[in-house]
Amino acid sequence: MVADFHTSSPANQWQRYCQMLWHHEDLGFWLDVSRMALGQQDIDGLAPRFESAFAAMAALEAGAIANADEGRQVGHYWLRCPDLAPDPATTAHISTEIDRIEAFAQDVISGTVQTPSGQAFTDVLWIGIGGSGLGPLLMIRALQDEGQGLPFHFFDNVDPQGLSRTLGALGERLTTTLVIVVSKSGGTPEPHIGMNQARLRLESAGGQWSKQAVAVTLLGSKLDQQAEAEGWLRRFDMFDWVGGRTSITSAVGLLPGALIGADIRAFLEGAAVMDRATRLPDLTANPAALMAAAWFVAGHGTGQRDMVVLPYRDRLEVFSRYLQQLVMESLGKKSDRSGNVVHQGIAVYGNKGSTDQHAYVQQLRDGIDNFFVTFIEALDDPADIPAIDGAWPGDYLDGFLQGTRTALMEGGRQSMAITLRRFDARSLGALIALFERAVGLYGELVNVNAYHQPGVEAGKAAAAEILDLQKRIESVLSDGQPRNVEAVREATGSDGAEAVFWILRHLCMNDRGYGASGDWGTPADLLFQRT
Repeated sequence: MVADFHTSSPANQWQRYCQMLWHHEDLGFWLDVSRMALGQQDIDGLAPRFESAFAAMAALEAGAIANADEGRQVGHYWLRCPDLAPDPATTAHISTEIDRIEAFAQDVISGTVQTPSGQAFTDVLWIGIGGSGLGPLLMIRALQDEGQGLPFHFFDNVDPQGLSRTLGALGERLTTTLVIVVSKSGGTPEPHIGMNQARLRLESAGGQWSKQAVAVTLLGSKLDQQAEAEGWLRRFDMFDWVGGRTSITSAVGLLPGALIGADIRAFLEGAAVMDRATRLPDLTANPAALMAAAWFVAGHGTGQRDMVVLPYRDRLEVFSRYLQQLVMESLGKKSDRSGNVVHQGIAVYGNKGSTDQHAYVQQLRDGIDNFFVTFIEALDDPADIPAIDGAWPGDYLDGFLQGTRTALMEGGRQSMAITLRRFDARSLGALIALFERAVGLYGELVNVNAYHQPGVEAGKAAAAEILDLQKRIESVLSDGQPRNVEAVREATGSDGAEAVFWILRHLCMNDRGYGASGDWGTPADLLFQRT
């Protein structure tokens, strides 16, 4: 029997640790859930739910329609084991794409593929939003070594200052920059806007877009058709059955990994090995099931506790941001599959250890108990960092982790720990695969569809309405007559004066030909006009 979560007896705590520690020798991977409130009674009680969850995950991998809203399969597991794909054509296509990605990256790094002027590519500008930006950013921050591969720059937002800063940093090197545009449908506004801005600046500098641009998109999409018609340098498939938040083992993650010289085959292998370990239909022997069960019990099945991610490795600094999308977009749902309003989800935040010991660990230890911590550590230390006066930095990092973990335990706060024997591409693949499966299993436990995102689509639709309203506002003001917010609202047929004011304020604060008279602190009295 598993001992209780919180005990003052070191002997009992050691016994619980040994009982609830999962280890995989080949991966060099440990998962410790002994300091989570997961007891034998919970394990027994969750067993029937997990039987259904395991069956659902098996059906998912076999090709069942998982995203009923779009009639789509969810096949990111096939990406690291193409033989799992439901038909030979898909298996062959996945394998071919991996080969193409690897060959192209090697040709770019070696200088075999060159710019139109005959120079080697010096930089990469990656244009993608959401999972198409977070996954590549994680790959770069986690796996790139100094002087290895090409330096990366990102358009992962439409902030004009951010675009200006990135383009300014590239400067004259734009003519030797490889530009990669990532958009599954080709119709997502953010990458489209980023692409147009990059293209304008690149061509103004004397570059040739079609000879420097690469598309990562769904074959046959609007972007794919444009890239084919214009003769872009390469096009890579994003696959219809891969969602953005699970796309890191597709071209979305493999292409940046290959362009920095990382071992993408090892990355895929690590994910595949973890996939095999997390298919076991046994809660106590399956690390993803243990993790999902611990989440469920900690949050009482309703997400009442946040997940605080503390990786004690600088290379994983953005991992919490990556998990925010994977976990929160997958599990944050208003309704369950039965149509019941449940408002499910698990909030995720974090930075890195030991930085956070000087930030919000004070609240974790002594403040509101509404969270659990996930510690992540790697045991390997680089050989070029020696001990000075007997002080090994890695020893101190380990000490800070254990100290924080102990302090939290003493305060009755829950935590789990993931330990990697070494941090490399293979272990990163395994780490990502573990969380992907845990999210899938947890979704089944709480009966929500982890593979659709109606809230995201609602946000996109609302943004489109605002942009349409702006066009109507500009049309109304084109006659040069001054109007207050209410008059503009009536003329445009808008329901909300507040949205009208926000648009007018933005137009006036930039050199767009609009002005306002009056006090900005009393917006209802302002008069706006085309100047």
